[in-house]
Amino acid sequence: MADITLGMRKFVGLTRYSVFVPALAAMLGAILLLAQGSIEVVVAVFDAIVKQTPLKDTIVQVLTAVDAILLGTVLLVIGYGLYELFVDSDIELPKWLQVRDLDDLKSKLIGVVVAIIAVIFVGVLVDVNRATDVFSYGVGSGALVVGLAFFAYATKKDSAAKPTLTRRSVPKA
Repeated sequence: MADITLGMRKFVGLTRYSVFVPALAAMLGAILLLAQGSIEVVVAVFDAIVKQTPLKDTIVQVLTAVDAILLGTVLLVIGYGLYELFVDSDIELPKWLQVRDLDDLKSKLIGVVVAIIAVIFVGVLVDVNRATDVFSYGVGSGALVVGLAFFAYATKKDSAAKPTLTRRSVPKA
C-alpha cells in the first residue's frame, strides 16, 4: 500500500509539469502578437509620414496595433504566471509580475483586460465608419468592466489571511 501511495504522490507531483506546454504556448503567442503589433505601429508611422494618411485613420491603425500589443501582454502574463505557479517558483521576474497564487494571476489579468476594453472602445470612438456603434460598445464595455470589478471584489481574499506560499518537497522522478 505504501508503494502505491508513493507512486501516486510521485505521479501527482509530476503532473504539474503538464502546464509547461500551455505556458510556453502562451509565451509564444505573446511574442507573435507583440511583434505584429510593433510592426503595425511602424507601418502606421510610415503611412502617416509617406502616404499622408489622415489622422483618424492613423489613430485607428495605431490603436489596433496597441490592442494586439496589450493582448500579447496578457498572454505573456498568463504564460509567466502558469510557469511560476506550477513549474518553477524561483524564476526571476520583476516584483510586479510575480504570481504567488491564482488570485494574483486573476487580478493581473483583469487589469490588462480592462485596458484592452478601453483601447477597443477608444478605437470605435474615433473610427468615423463605426459612429453608430459607439453607444452599444460603450454600454457593453461598461457592463463588462463592472462585471469584472464585481467578480474581482466578490472573489477577493483577505490579504492578511493569505498564507505564504511554501513548496512542499515533491519526490524527484
